[in-house]
Amino acid sequence: MIKGLHHNAYRCRDSEQTRRFYEDFLGLRLAGSLEIKETMTGRKTETLHTFYELGDGSYLAFFEAPDRPFEFKKQHDYDLHIALEVDPATLRTMFDKGKQSGHEVRGVSDHGFIHSIYFRDPNGYVIELTAKVEGHDRAMDPAVNGARSILDRWQMAKVAKPTAA
Repeated sequence: MIKGLHHNAYRCRDSEQTRRFYEDFLGLRLAGSLEIKETMTGRKTETLHTFYELGDGSYLAFFEAPDRPFEFKKQHDYDLHIALEVDPATLRTMFDKGKQSGHEVRGVSDHGFIHSIYFRDPNGYVIELTAKVEGHDRAMDPAVNGARSILDRWQMAKVAKPTAA
C-alpha cells in the first residue's frame, strides 16, 4: 500500500542557487544532502542530492550532476510545475515577498477550488503556491465531480478527431 509521497526529485544547475530559493525564499528547511561518488551500476560520478522538507514530512529533492548532460529550459505550466499547498495568509505574504524581492510572480489565479500564485526557481521550474478555498474537498471528490466520466469523454473525443500529419 502506498502511504504517501516521500520525495519528488529534479535536476538543478547549482545546489547553492537552488538552496537560496527553496530555503531562504520559500522557507523549506534543507533537511539532507547526499554526495554520490558512484552509482548503483558502478559508474563514477560527482553528484549532490539535496532534500528540502515540506510541512507534511515529504521532500522536494534535487540532483546537481555536472557530469550528466541535462537540458534546462524554461518550463510552461502545462509541461511541468510543482504545486505546494499553503494557507491563504501565506499565499498573500509570498505574493508580496516575491514582488518585493524581484522574483517573477504571477497570480493570484482563481481555479474555483484553489487560489494560486506562480514563481520560477533558478532551474526554470514553475513553482505554484496554492491555497484551498471553500468547497475544495467537494470539488476533488470523484463521487461528486464526475472525474472519470470527464476523462472518458475526453478520450472518446480524441479518438473521434483526426490527428494532424
